[in-house]
Amino acid sequence: MVVVRRVDDVHDFYSRVEAYLVQDEAAHNLLLGICAQLMQTDDYREPPYLAYAEEDGRVTGVALRTPPHRLVLSQIADPATIRALAGDVHACFPELPGVLAPKPVAEAFFTHWRALAGQEARLLRAERIYCLKRVVAVTGVPGEMCRPDPGDFDLLVDWMIAFIREALNEANAREDVERMVWARMGSDERLRGLRLWKHEGRPLSFAGYGGPTPNGIRIGPVYTPPEHRGHGYASALTAALSQALLDQGRSFVFLFTDLSNPTSNHIYQAIGYQPVCDVNEYTFEEGA
Repeated sequence: MVVVRRVDDVHDFYSRVEAYLVQDEAAHNLLLGICAQLMQTDDYREPPYLAYAEEDGRVTGVALRTPPHRLVLSQIADPATIRALAGDVHACFPELPGVLAPKPVAEAFFTHWRALAGQEARLLRAERIYCLKRVVAVTGVPGEMCRPDPGDFDLLVDWMIAFIREALNEANAREDVERMVWARMGSDERLRGLRLWKHEGRPLSFAGYGGPTPNGIRIGPVYTPPEHRGHGYASALTAALSQALLDQGRSFVFLFTDLSNPTSNHIYQAIGYQPVCDVNEYTFEEGA
């Protein structure tokens, strides 16, 4: 029989689910990264929902939500586990803004969620997780990777706002984005940060990284403004940043891509990223 267990303390939660998540570290890099972030701070708007399912003492699935964000689910092979987790989530949240999970898990979860909550789903993004172990160097692109300095702050805020609008179709208050950029610029660089690609002192592209896992870390966002596209700056920056992160002793670097953007999927594979699995991000809306 599948039993769902909720855990209040993130350190306790992580100790219980780490082995399950690390079995497929690349597919679970987002869950592992969120856990790492939560263990670094208790500064969140509402207590997170931390739950896992088990059968005969064996973990069969993991669910995590940091309100007001969407629910995130692990790889789950057992249909009974998805059903049990949907019921437990509904006991805590009569409605959800959405879910992000491996494609078959997301689809199965929504089937149960619609029956429980009466919400309908709209596919927001179809994404693919990639994993890199060895970089294929990019050559012939003028410029170099640089740490941003305080004089780059306003530009980085502008570019982050543009990325959020273009890639996520969302609009964030400038004050929120300023806090986001300052946090990245002032963080322990082993855990998260920002990098620019500059040529002759001129910023041309930027990339962020964060979400450390036991053996890896995730790159994102990556953004080049339209007037600088088509010159390989994002490819060169991603390759250089990936190599720098591996050089710190990590075995893997991960990233998410939007499957509707064939250009980004191509350039990441060209520098050594290999596909891991597809994930769907759904937004939930009121039923008819």
